[in-house]
Parts: sequence; structure tokens; C-alpha cells
Amino acid sequence: MFASLPDLLRLLVVPVFAWAALRDVRTRRLPNRIWPPLYAFGLILLVWEVARLWPLMGFGGRLFVIQAAISLGLVAPLGYAFWYLGAFGGADAKALIGLAVVFPTFPTYVVGTTAFPLVVTDLGVFSLTILTNTVLIGLAYPLGLAAVNLAAGERSATMFFARPVATESLPERHGRLFEDADGTTRHGLDLDALRMYLRWRGLTLAELRSDPERFADPESVGETFDPTDGGTHVGPATDGGEVVADGEDSRDEAAVGDRGRDEDGAEGDADSGGSAHAHDDPWAAERFLAEIDGTAYGTDPDTLRGGLAAVTHRDLVSVSPGMPFVVPMFFGLVLALVYGDLLFALLAVAGLV
Repeated sequence: MFASLPDLLRLLVVPVFAWAALRDVRTRRLPNRIWPPLYAFGLILLVWEVARLWPLMGFGGRLFVIQAAISLGLVAPLGYAFWYLGAFGGADAKALIGLAVVFPTFPTYVVGTTAFPLVVTDLGVFSLTILTNTVLIGLAYPLGLAAVNLAAGERSATMFFARPVATESLPERHGRLFEDADGTTRHGLDLDALRMYLRWRGLTLAELRSDPERFADPESVGETFDPTDGGTHVGPATDGGEVVADGEDSRDEAAVGDRGRDEDGAEGDADSGGSAHAHDDPWAAERFLAEIDGTAYGTDPDTLRGGLAAVTHRDLVSVSPGMPFVVPMFFGLVLALVYGDLLFALLAVAGLV
């Protein structure tokens, strides 16, 4: 392989993102400590490129300045903007910022007589290519979820967004309930928030399901405990097992921001025979949210009550697993390094570029 030394060093980012993608699937958390070294690595390579092209007076130098400015001034802030708007998780934003710093321009790798990437854009901002590849790969996620549902014999209007799972498996799952006590809802209880609630009460899901009438009574709340951040990789587990803490992480699932409920959503205790109405604060939901540090991923008391009513009275519930965005980001990076810009190629086929 022939390539400049900075471009060869940039390939070190690939195994880092492969590890991040694997951990993303398993825990939906990425350690905050991995990002500062990535940023520093990218800045060193950036300074190296500037020194190589100095004084940046020719066409190549001016083009590099424009490309780097777009990558650092547009793509990197997009990561923050997407996080602020709730489209990205914190780790997703940090990962995109890291790619913008490490890959401001298209690298070139010559293997034999073939130069990679195969498809290079006129603009030449490689981080933007990674982002568009990531988005296109991510669009295939609902289709894959629908295929899984069809293979399992599930055919419904929600098969592109959620799938039915055993309620007892929720402690080890990631995502969001796609239903409450009243039926389908797009803004159901976040499963991390469910784990936080169970840990706060010192209960397992099985215990909660064993006597929902009792535990819906706020007077049943005794000593409370650290709710953690609701991750599956921190303890105590909510299925009766033990999980070891792994350091401070950033949640990387896209659905992190505060979300409202459907306009037609209700308190969500219909399946409990209405007994929750006898209490001023069913399930101690308001107390839980008042005592914890944070918002439990946008959960409000009604959302929590509706989710608890659903998981304590149904053996199967619909869950929207959410997309761990660093996974398509990894594949978008690999695709960009080998093939190049998928969107640019599609537009070229359509005669639009």
C-alpha cells in the first residue's frame, strides 16, 4: 500500500471505532476518556498537514484550508447541534466531532494500481462523506427491523419501529417502550429510566410484576438507593444478577433528549383496574423524579406510570430498540475509506452531479 504517513496513521482510527461500535451495541455507553486522545491525534495530524503544505499559497494549500474549515467549522458543530436537538446522543456527537478533526480531507491509499477511495467528491471533505454514508446506512435500519418482525410472523403498522419482546427480558434490553397501558405510543418509557426506577426502589422487575397492586402504592416505598444512569453495565442489575460498574460513560443512543408523550396519551394505569387512582402519587413516580439527579431521559410521571402499568400486566411488550448510531458511523467510515461517497455516486448515476 502506498499512502502518505498521516493518511496511514489515520487508519488507526478504524479499530477504535470498531471497538466503539461493539460496545455501543452491548451497552449503549461509551467511555468519555476515549475522545480527548482522538481529538489530540487529529489535531497533531492537522498540524502535520499544515506544515507539509505551508505557506498554503498554491491551489493545493488553499483547497486544504477550505476543506479543513468546512470539516471543523461545519461538520464538527453539526455533531453538537444534533445532540442539542435530541437527534444524537452525547457519544454520537463526540464521535462525529472526532471524525471531523481526524478526517478533514480525503485520504488516498494506492493498492496495486487502484486508488482508494474509489469515489471522491468535488468538495473533498471526507468527514462530510462519512456523515452522509452514515445517514444512508442508518436509513436501512427500519427495513432491517421490519425484516426481523416479518421473519417472526409479526405484521403490523409498527413493525418498522418496534418489535414484541418478553417483558422479563427488559432489564437487559436497550430502547424505549412503544406502548403504555392505553396502547401504542411513540414516546413510551425509556428502558434506562425503567432500570433507574427499579434501582431507586431496590427492586427487580420480577418482584415488581409479582405484586403490582402493592407496589403502585407510594407508601410501599421504603429505603431508596442510587438509581445509577440506568445502563445495563452498571449495578445493581434489575433482573436479580450482578453487574460491575465500568467508569463514567456517555450514553450514545440518539433518543437521549427530553421527549413529550403522544397528545392522546393518558396516565397509563388502565390495566391495573384503576386502583392507581386511589393514590395521590401512583408508583411514587413524582417522588422518584424529584429525588434523582437529572430527568431520567425526559421521563415525566405519566410516562413512568404508563410504562410501569404496561410492564407489570403484560408478558409481551413492544420495544423500539433505537439505533446505536456509532455502529452505522463505523460502517460509514469503512465504506468511505474503501468506496468513497455513496451519496455522490448515487447522485452521479441520477445525472444530478
